[in-house]
Amino acid sequence: MKILVQKFGGTSVRTPEARAAAVSKVKKAVADGFTVAVVVSAMGREGEPYATDTLIRTLKECNPGVAGHELDLLMCCGEIISACVFAAELQKEGFKACALTGGQAGIETDGTYGSAHILNVDPRPLMKIMAQGIIPVVCGFQGLSREEHQMTTLGRGGSDTSAAALGVGLKASAIEIYTDVDGIMTADPRMVDNARIMSCISYGACCELAEQGAKVIHQRAVEIAQNGNIPLYVKCTFDDEPGTLITNAGTLAERTGLESQSFVNGITYIKGLTQYRVTLDGARAGQELFQTLADAGISVSCLNLSLTESMFSVYSDNAAACAAVLERHGFNYRQKDRCAKVSVVGISVRGMPGLMASFVNALNEKGIAILQTVDSNTSISAIIEETSLKDAVVSLHEAYRLNH
Repeated sequence: MKILVQKFGGTSVRTPEARAAAVSKVKKAVADGFTVAVVVSAMGREGEPYATDTLIRTLKECNPGVAGHELDLLMCCGEIISACVFAAELQKEGFKACALTGGQAGIETDGTYGSAHILNVDPRPLMKIMAQGIIPVVCGFQGLSREEHQMTTLGRGGSDTSAAALGVGLKASAIEIYTDVDGIMTADPRMVDNARIMSCISYGACCELAEQGAKVIHQRAVEIAQNGNIPLYVKCTFDDEPGTLITNAGTLAERTGLESQSFVNGITYIKGLTQYRVTLDGARAGQELFQTLADAGISVSCLNLSLTESMFSVYSDNAAACAAVLERHGFNYRQKDRCAKVSVVGISVRGMPGLMASFVNALNEKGIAILQTVDSNTSISAIIEETSLKDAVVSLHEAYRLNH
């Protein structure tokens, strides 16, 4: 049995016309000899009646402190509606199809409401259905907790995660993530007019893009597909473009003819940050600083640490709480609001001669002040003022010739 998992996002199931385009993708896969399992998100986006954010707002208008059980149960309804409607669309086209919740499809979670992790996927329920010639249409974003047998949701990007987990559990030939863009781009097209679609990218670089702010596919989904070594495609529901293939570095080398995948893939960013510079007196002071912040539940990123100073950032929503903790414990600090992080992402970025020089030169030529830099094996990042973000993304995209 040659299995293909196809996941359709909210914009791909929001209207009859969109669903018809999605159904055509299922038809083609079946015609190509695949046994198909479908995963769907809730229909539409915030403001539309069945979108997840609309359901959340409805409940929180009633009670802002609603318990996680009720909130998850309501959020699961969006995908249930979508699965039933999509199964009905397939039935109308002559297919045998049935809608399934995440739990009915064999997705078992740890029971954490709002951000559950998948513990196991039992492939037997779907294999039994598909063996009868029935197309399962599975609710994304949800599963059933192992201990309590309660419906739980998987957090942001949860439908992508569902599709990846089912793809690995079913030992699928590939996983296709359908959305309203043609694939993963070298930069946000709202920032860069000549951003282009990447034909392929490694699992690692794609995870880093997601970690550094790109929103086309969720990092957890890519990690799960990587663990199962299942090719993952990001495609558009509304055209026949090939999209972006996410796969291992060895396969990429074969496809591109490159012996090494040491190159820049894309530019991405995160807005809404506040930067802190905290004066320290020795290594122990740094330990006390971060233990104090951890005890207060404040997560930090973009960390630089020396014997005399630490620089780090928090999301601006957490800035007031962070400042209050620093003041309460007597730390001497400076705070800079309205910051952003801009990142260059690739494979084996660290250690490539000239990459950092190009990064700094590109920003300096635009008069963009670099407040701080951080790097990893797959990225170079800078904290800058948010007002300079568009110029930074455009200049870096040009510097690394990503429009070619």
